[in-house]
Amino acid sequence: MKKQGFAAFLRRKQYVIAGAIVVIAAVGTTVLYSSNQEKERQQLEEELAEEINETTPEVAVAEETEEAEAASAVIAPKTEEEKNMIELEDLSGTEVAELPEESAEVAVAEETAAQGDTLHFSPEDGMLWPLEGNVLVNYSMDSTVYFATLDQYKYNPAVIYKAEVGNQVVSCADGVVVNMYQNEELGQVVVLDLGNGYQATYGQLKDVSVVIGSTVTAGQPIANVAEPTIYYSVEGANVYFSLTKDGVAVNPEEMM
Repeated sequence: MKKQGFAAFLRRKQYVIAGAIVVIAAVGTTVLYSSNQEKERQQLEEELAEEINETTPEVAVAEETEEAEAASAVIAPKTEEEKNMIELEDLSGTEVAELPEESAEVAVAEETAAQGDTLHFSPEDGMLWPLEGNVLVNYSMDSTVYFATLDQYKYNPAVIYKAEVGNQVVSCADGVVVNMYQNEELGQVVVLDLGNGYQATYGQLKDVSVVIGSTVTAGQPIANVAEPTIYYSVEGANVYFSLTKDGVAVNPEEMM
């Protein structure tokens, strides 16, 4: 009986050990499976992160490009007409001081023209000499006169007065300065609008004290006599003075 009882005890023990082994094996298999799943999950997350990192810059660039194109479509007009409309809208509230240089010149020209409309010059009123000095070359549009520096005879639409460098040159009458320029023959030039179609042109000047748009009165200093240009090197320092009526030269000496 004792042997049978001991044998039964051994069998139960074997069953218990076998059951424990089965449980341990099952637990080990479960743990291993869970570990493998965790590794696979981490690997999938890493691959997904890499794909996102690779795709994001392209998406960002595409979005920036779309935004830039949209902004360009708003800012840049597609046609010249649209561009002109935008420019007009931009300038609608602009002050005169902020207008482009060309617009400022137009404003000066319009103001000068308005001033010229108020001027009235008549030959009967006469005018002043541009400076005190002898006539060096007379006005002559009917026949030619001799120019020593050029050593030739030619027509002369002006009166050329002998002068000294630095002598003061004055306005012959009330007027408005409508032009100023420089050339090789006459040097620095000032043009006055006297009104009624008359304009006076002064040449061989320096130290000009007026600007385009300036209003001057008869006898007002406008400049000084400069060194003569090479066209008058033999004649010496002088003042070139011409008078026109509606663009046609007239003899200023008849009105002085």
